[in-house]
Amino acid sequence: MTDFGLMSIGSFARRSGLTASALRFYADAGLLLPTEVDPVSGYRFYREDQLERAVLLRRLREIGMPLPTAKSVLDAGRDESVRLVDQHVDAVASGAAAARHQAAVIKAALTAEPAVTVVALSGPVLAAAIEQVLSATTDEPDIAVLGGVRFEADAGSVSVTATDRYRLSTRTLVTADPTPATWAATVNGDDLRGCLGDLRRAPLARIEASEHGMWIRLPDRDDRHCRLLPEPFPDYRSMLDALPAVTTRVEVSKTLLLRALEERPADRISMRVTGAAITVLGDRAGPDAGIRLPARVHGPAIEVWFEMTTLYPAISTAIGADVLLDLRGPAQPATIRSADHGDLTTLAMPTKPHPNPTENDT
Repeated sequence: MTDFGLMSIGSFARRSGLTASALRFYADAGLLLPTEVDPVSGYRFYREDQLERAVLLRRLREIGMPLPTAKSVLDAGRDESVRLVDQHVDAVASGAAAARHQAAVIKAALTAEPAVTVVALSGPVLAAAIEQVLSATTDEPDIAVLGGVRFEADAGSVSVTATDRYRLSTRTLVTADPTPATWAATVNGDDLRGCLGDLRRAPLARIEASEHGMWIRLPDRDDRHCRLLPEPFPDYRSMLDALPAVTTRVEVSKTLLLRALEERPADRISMRVTGAAITVLGDRAGPDAGIRLPARVHGPAIEVWFEMTTLYPAISTAIGADVLLDLRGPAQPATIRSADHGDLTTLAMPTKPHPNPTENDT
């Protein structure tokens, strides 16, 4: 040994967090070769500048990355390495979700839970309703119920509802046949998303409910199982009943309103309502930068601010050419629904006014 800067395999293992046996395995696999191997003793030695590669290799293996992919990450440039890591994590997450769903199906089959037919509906209609309210869900690990959709069936109708605390979307579907059972449960939103493709292609979907899950029976396709969420769903009906009276009602073109929002990239949006118009203004816009839209207005002038992430999905999922905005004040929830199809309703919570609002540009 003439290079005293080299480390023994034991020292390198301790500093990299890898075992000596792992280092030998990675050397044999061509991922991390020792700098020098003593020809007599067979001892392996590594350089200081190999530590970064060794630590990265350990971390890649800790997230379950296969050896060929790990080698590609180690040898690629930064951007390609990041892409490969993201691709692997997406595959792992997708596999875990599929495993959880399949496990729920297996458990349902093993326990042979009795299922009750709740309702039969057009597949495309049910898919559209689920997709519309899913926009109001959110992924909060501590409040899992906010990622679910509330199903309530009774007296020839079924309603689907979701909320992320800033929006609440609900749609009621009338069934051709009387609903055979009264049933309410909160269904896993991710499981429902996975059903949408098959639902859109099924002329009829029959919903069956058991104690721990909901089956969607589809003709000529595999039945789909959705897990139920045990946490109580927010008491949205009491909130709806407690809403104050509407003070100002606005009817405006959905297309024009969406275009105005898209042309105002901002965190917060102001909607100023006057006698015959609504003016859309972003919080980063200057004076006289508002977009004025013709509207039918009933009630006094009002200005309400919304987070863009709250308002835009509420408008974009509305049904029909025109939307109705029922405003109750700058700090009260606004109701957003179609002007001619009232079965989808969204409530959107306003936010505080921008600290430096521009002058009224009416």
